[in-house]
Parts: sequence; C-alpha cells; structure tokens
Amino acid sequence: MLRTPLPWLAALLVAYLLVPLVAFLVRAPGQGGSATAAPGVGDALRTSLITATISTAVVTLLGVPLGYLLARSGSRTAGALGVAVQLPLALPPLMSGILLIYLVGPYTTIGQFFNGGLTDSATGVVLAQCFVAAPFLVVSARSAFAAVDPAQLDVAATLGHGALSRTLRVALPIAARGIRAGMLLAWLRAFGEFGATIVLAYHPYTLPVFTYVQFSSTGLAATTVPVLVTLGAALVVLLIADRGPARRAHRRRPVRLPAPRPPALSQGPVLDFRMAARLGGFGLAVEHRGVGRNLAILGASGSGKSATLRLLAGVLKPQAAEISLGGRDLAALPAEKRGIGYLPQHPTLLPHLRVWEQVTFGVGADPALAAFWLDRLKLTDLADRYPDQLSGGQARRVGLARALVREPRLLLLDEPFAGLDAPVRDELRRLLRTVLRETTLTSVLVTHDPDDAALLSQDTLLFADGAVLQDGPTRAVLTHPAGPAAARLLGVRNIAHGHVDADGVLASGPLRIALPEAALNTPAWQHTKVPAAVAWCVQPHDVRLVAAGGTAAVVDDVAHLGPVAELLLRLGDDGAIDTVVGHTASHELTVTVPSGQEPGIGERCEVDVPGAAVIVWPEV
Repeated sequence: MLRTPLPWLAALLVAYLLVPLVAFLVRAPGQGGSATAAPGVGDALRTSLITATISTAVVTLLGVPLGYLLARSGSRTAGALGVAVQLPLALPPLMSGILLIYLVGPYTTIGQFFNGGLTDSATGVVLAQCFVAAPFLVVSARSAFAAVDPAQLDVAATLGHGALSRTLRVALPIAARGIRAGMLLAWLRAFGEFGATIVLAYHPYTLPVFTYVQFSSTGLAATTVPVLVTLGAALVVLLIADRGPARRAHRRRPVRLPAPRPPALSQGPVLDFRMAARLGGFGLAVEHRGVGRNLAILGASGSGKSATLRLLAGVLKPQAAEISLGGRDLAALPAEKRGIGYLPQHPTLLPHLRVWEQVTFGVGADPALAAFWLDRLKLTDLADRYPDQLSGGQARRVGLARALVREPRLLLLDEPFAGLDAPVRDELRRLLRTVLRETTLTSVLVTHDPDDAALLSQDTLLFADGAVLQDGPTRAVLTHPAGPAAARLLGVRNIAHGHVDADGVLASGPLRIALPEAALNTPAWQHTKVPAAVAWCVQPHDVRLVAAGGTAAVVDDVAHLGPVAELLLRLGDDGAIDTVVGHTASHELTVTVPSGQEPGIGERCEVDVPGAAVIVWPEV
C-alpha cells in the first residue's frame, strides 16, 4: 500500500531548520575564551527588546485599522494600497534602509528639522524596524478581519450597535487571534532586523548589528554569546506568546439569571414596502402591501429572497426604497435605529461570548426579558455555554432569543430551519409558530418550503429572479398559484400543457377533463377566450384511482411515504409520446393513495382527474 510522502517532506524541512541550531549548540561549549568575551551584549539586547516592542506597538496601533479597512473595502484603491503595504516584504532590507534615508536622512527636511537626530539613534532603529515589520501585522490583520462573517456585523447593527461598536465588539474580538499572530511576527521581524537598521541607524547597536560587528572584527568565535542571547530571547518570547492569551478553557461558570419578565404584548404593525436594488448584474424589484402580520417570502435559491430581507433590515443599501411599518418610515433610518430583530440563515453567534452574553448583547437589552426568553426557548441550562458547545438547533434558538430580547417591532427570519434534522426542524417550527402567535409580532420569513409558509405566515409572496410572481393571503397563494412558475415554486408535482375547447373540456394527451365554469372565470382568463392553449396543474392527492370509466395508465414507480404511497403513472395503454399544442412530453401523472392500497409497479389501472381540482392558465 502506497503511503503518503507528506511526513517525509515535512521531516526534511524540520531537519533543515534544526540541524544548524543543533550544530551551533554542539560547538558552542568548545569555543575558546574569546567566545565568552562579548562586552556590550547586554546593552544590545536591551536596545533590541525595547525598540522591537515599541515598533510592534506602533505598527499595531496603525496597522490594525489599516488591515480592517483593507478587508472591508473591495475597491481598486484598496487593492493597490494592499500591494503597496506589502512592498517592504519584497525589498531586500538594505534597500529599505536606503529608502528611509531619502525620507529621514540628515539632509532631508525631516532630518534637518531634528538636527539629523533620526539616524544613528534609537528613533532611527524604531523607524527601520517599523518599515520592515509593519507588513507582517497588516497582512495578518487583513486576513483575520476578512474571515469575520459579514452577517455577524449585520446582526450587530440590527441589535443597535453603531459602526465603531461593531468594529470593537464584534470584528476585533473575532479577529484577535490572527492579530496576535501578526503582532508576534512583527515583533520577531523587528527584533531580528539587520539590513535597514545598519544603514539607517548603526548606533546604538541592536543584537543583530552587534553580532555582525563582533563577527567582522574578531571572527566566528566572538559571535557565540550574542547568538546564544538572541536564541534565548527569541525562545522566551515564543513561549510567552504560545501560553498567553490561549484559547479559553471551557469551564462551566454558572450564570445567575434575574427574575424573568414577559414581553409587553401589542398588536403587530402592518408592513408595506417597495424596494429596488442592483447587486452586481442582478436586479431586484419587490413590492408588498401588507394585510396580515406575518409574511412569508418563498422562492428558489438565488431569487433574491435574502437580499430582500437585508434591505428590510437596513444592512443592504437599495437604489430606491419605501418601507412603512405601522405608518413609520424605516427606509431613511440606519439599521441600528430600525428596531428590528434579525435571524440570518446561520445563527452568527459571536464565538467569544457565552449564551447569556449573546442574548444580552443588544443595546438596551433587558436582562429580565432575556431570562424570560431563555426559559421560553428552553435555553436556561445552556446560559454558560459557548457557541461551539451548542447543537445546530440550540444555536438557532439562541439567535432567536437574541433577536427577541430587544422587543423588536419587526422580526426577520432567513431560512431559520435550513440544515436542521427533521425532528429538530419540526420542533423549532412549532416553537416559532407559538412565539409568533403569543407575541403578536410582525414577521417576515424567507423560505423555500411551502410548509413553512403555511405554518408561519398569513400572507405569502412568491419570488423568482428578483421579481414578484404572486402576492396574497397564504391560503389563496398555496391553493391557487397564479401560473406554472408559481406552481413549481410551491412544489406542485403535476404541471402540464393542453387545450380547452369551446365546451370547456381540457384535452391533455389521453386525458379529457370537464372543467367547471368557475375554472375559466379567474382573473387570468379576463382577456382570453376559449378555445385556448393552456397550462394546468392538479395536486397528487386530488387525483383518484377508479375501477372503471377513467383514463388508462401504467404504474411506473411506487414510493412509500409513511401513511401514503406516491405513484408515478404513465398515461395511456402504451405510454406513447404525443404532441399537444406545440408541447412534446411523455404523459405522466403523480398520484398519492393511502399506504397499502397502491397497485404494484407495472400494473395497469385507471385514473380520474376531477375538473374542480384542476387549475388552468391560458398560455402566454
């Protein structure tokens, strides 16, 4: 069996890095007396430690904000600036020192202002170290900030946190480990800097410059003590960095909860909106006039549902927007002022906060109300846990509690059940239904599942390719889709094409269905006369198997779905392919029957499609 070569390749690099160190440690005890004679090594060590620490502090103070701005901006200017900041990494340190002489040398304006004191001084050492070490910090900080989920910042905005607060309380703690790594790299680079320092600030000696002077004046033996001191100092710093702010220990620290207070109940305000936005090459235009308190936006992935929710939350900027919540104009308000609760697709919990700290993170969050929602959502026993100690369903409930604690006037839910196991999804769906009923909250739910809309909304808006297909009461939308595209979004299995004659009979392949007059008096038929080419649909549970007098069919497949069996029928005795009004399709029909009453695969049967159950749309 072929083994992976990775361990051998890794071992080669480790050997290359460690063998010179081992060779030095083996030879060092055998050096002569000149090896121990290194007067001035203590001063050089002190200079290196002090200047490297000052340099790291300076580049951290200035580099962390720069890294944040570079990570958050996608402009060409930011890209060019990012390249420029990394330029010192590509330059030989000697060249960096020469460039700095053009800036702060004794004959420059700055150098003359300081009487040439910026070179051959500790200040010059710090300037040289900052120049070569800053890119390590900026690159690390930029990468750390880029890894922060933008949804975490969006949620913080809806919880009342302004831009500065989001940076300090969300982005900075999440990026802290990457920033600490950059600080360590910057300190080590500054501590070991030689080329730029020797050109710009030969004095006072740093350890690298002192070691070079010893080597060039006395020889290899005189470098033993400086090298040992340098190795020792670097090792101590690495050990401190490895042990200091390490990953927190998951100790169960009990949280003392206050007495719970239930939310104040009031009738949820009506939500109306009209919004338009351009997202790259994707255009979005959506309008809704509210009737009920709870709206479901249902559509396929990529149709613009989540973008609509982000526009309502105020974390995405529209081209034009009118948003009225109970008569209050929200469009002109920033996200932190809208009083909205927002639960994105992922819980977006903050990794450095425990559950209790998560739910009280919002500005003005009432601890008593937080205690109520922890109890109501069965989270009290989890109050002292961190996000990585929670299951997916628990994390969703924490995100929901966090959104509810500020008593929002509007609750936005983006696919809150996505990725959950069926029992957890059903439990959370029922729990959310109870919460919406008890609190009378106004809500907008984004989903691709019609069952979610049926359980959690009074109005449903069908969405496709950034545009509204249908908007109305949920019951009406689910039972009477406005067209074939709407029916597909709702998961209707039987959608076909046919022709309606002057007698109101629908012909579609072998099927002949007598339609009631009401089927042709819908708004879709206002400007259409029969006969007409049509599209039509029927739900599988409305189709019946009959003993005689129906359309002949053959069972192609049987799927057992618990209490029912789903049959795929091929219509006609031979399953021939017919052409109907320009549409070519094999005539198939999906039917559901009680489990145990289904025929077997390959058996013949007869099927009846009640005209009253058929929805017909004129072809456009």
